This record gives sequence, C-alpha cells and structure tokens, in this order.
Amino acid sequence: MNKLKFKCTKCGVCCYEVPKNLDSSSYKRIPLYPEEVDKLILFAQQRQIDFKVIEDIVFPDILNQKILVVCYRILLDNNDSCCPFFDKNFSCTIHDSKPMACQAYPLALKRIDAFNYEITIDCLCNFVLSFYNELSNIDVNTLKNIFEEEYPKAEKFFRKNKRLMLKIREMEYEKKIKIPQKITVEEFKTYLNNWERSEIRVE
Repeated sequence: MNKLKFKCTKCGVCCYEVPKNLDSSSYKRIPLYPEEVDKLILFAQQRQIDFKVIEDIVFPDILNQKILVVCYRILLDNNDSCCPFFDKNFSCTIHDSKPMACQAYPLALKRIDAFNYEITIDCLCNFVLSFYNELSNIDVNTLKNIFEEEYPKAEKFFRKNKRLMLKIREMEYEKKIKIPQKITVEEFKTYLNNWERSEIRVE
C-alpha cells in the first residue's frame, strides 16, 4: 500500500459523460468558476472549439431579483459526449490550464457542515477501479500519500468553495442580498426564467 501512487493514464474517462447504462439520471459534472469559464472561452475561440457551459450552483436573490451564479459546468452535448478540450490522440489539450476540479481528479471534497468535509473518490477512474479493494478502507494520511499531487489541489478547491459560501453569507449579513429560506420549485423556475444573472467571484 505504501508503494501505491496515483498516476493519470490520460485515458479520458473523466472527460466523458457518465454512461447511461450505469445511471440514467447521472451526468458528468465538471464544475467551473466564472473566471475559469472566461479563460476557457478564450481557448475555445483561438482553437475554434464549440465550448458550452450551463449554470450549476445558483442562488435566487429576492432583494435584487437576480440569480447569483457560483459556478457553471461544461455541457457535454457534442457527438462524443465528452469535454470539447479532450483529444483522443493527445488527451487533455489544456492540461496546464485545466479547471481546479480536473486538477484534483479523481478526488473531490464534499462539504458535510461548516467545519467538516469528507473526501470522495470517483470510482469510474481506471486507476481507482484497478485498486478498488486497496482504496476502499484507507485513512486520510494514506490517501494523501497515494494522491500526493491531487490531494492539495482538492483541498484548494474546497477552500475556494468555502470562501464563496462565506462571501454569500457576508452579503446576506450586510443586507446586500436576500436568499429565501424556503422556496417552491415553481417559484425557483420563474426566477430562473426571468431574472438577470450576477456572478459571485472570489480570489
């Protein structure tokens, strides 16, 4: 176990849509912060790539009647149902500038509450599948050792999410925005269809 180290094989599994036969309700979630979208739009324009995103995490601000966009996700609606920056011959074509979520893969940090989080590992990753039994019941220190490069990036990803949530809470406290505690699906759909967007950004 001490010798086990994650090494990306550049197979591209993480870049493709979740196979429908695994879970018909699933979709591949490659979250992007607004500033990451800006950068990828430029890359796409330079390379004439059809790049699309869809809003992922949003909050309705009933004070200003706006939708606050925290992050987007890449829309995998091309013929191959994969990230438009993935090339079958060269793998990720934006490897040095890829989004934080991709840098941390196959790790992701799921928030439990304000002070705690848990680490999840994508079981679709070929490395994880190959060593599934070894990775099933390991402690955090061993996980950090196996995913030596990815774990710090996953932590960085988590800290940024936390700063974004904190910024929203601060804006609420300062009465700059108002996010409803309860909202119906119909109300939310109406807001999404009619209100302007405002992106939430942090360094």
